[in-house]
Amino acid sequence: MIGLLGGTFDPIHCGHLDVARAAMHALSLDKVLLIPSRTPPHRHAPQAKNADRLAMVRAAIAHDTGLEASTIELDAAGPSYTSATLDRFTALGVDTHTLCFIAGADAFAEIPTWHQYPDLLDRCHFAAVTRPGMPAEQLRARLPRLASRMISVTANQPYATSSHASIFLIDAPTAPVSSTVVRALIARRASIKGLVPDAVAAYIDAHQLYLTEAHGH
Repeated sequence: MIGLLGGTFDPIHCGHLDVARAAMHALSLDKVLLIPSRTPPHRHAPQAKNADRLAMVRAAIAHDTGLEASTIELDAAGPSYTSATLDRFTALGVDTHTLCFIAGADAFAEIPTWHQYPDLLDRCHFAAVTRPGMPAEQLRARLPRLASRMISVTANQPYATSSHASIFLIDAPTAPVSSTVVRALIARRASIKGLVPDAVAAYIDAHQLYLTEAHGH
């Protein structure tokens, strides 16, 4: 099974990588594709250019076996809906039931607002990973209509193949950082050491990104 982790990655930070690794290990995924969005439907337009966001993702995972960058959303026009991304994988001949869409538990809590919900949930597996202030298990109470689909997974538990599209709840430590905070620190000329991979910090510095405050996440 292949994991998909979408996001604006504006910039990618250690929390994103923690979520990707937690899902990969807990579900024994073959790999995780990190997918920068072109036009995020629920957020302001990214501050950094598409090419810069993709370059930062590639820099962040250059030495991370199992994590790969994908341009499947950057290469397509229109809003970067999860449903549209699954359509693109289908067009490439991929059975979407072999895919697992990964999200932080805070983002997954908003899934009733996602395009083509609830039909979307039948198209692939989902994994929700604990984020600071939002344990994955809390989603059972937040989304009671979906509780019957939810499966709690512990680290390194082998994934059992199922034809039923499931929602995996993964409790794992993830860095308490957001892209909004990273951008704000950079705009104030404050240190972001430890919040993003060193290679990403070096790229941001070399290209003079985020030196002014802007809207977005």
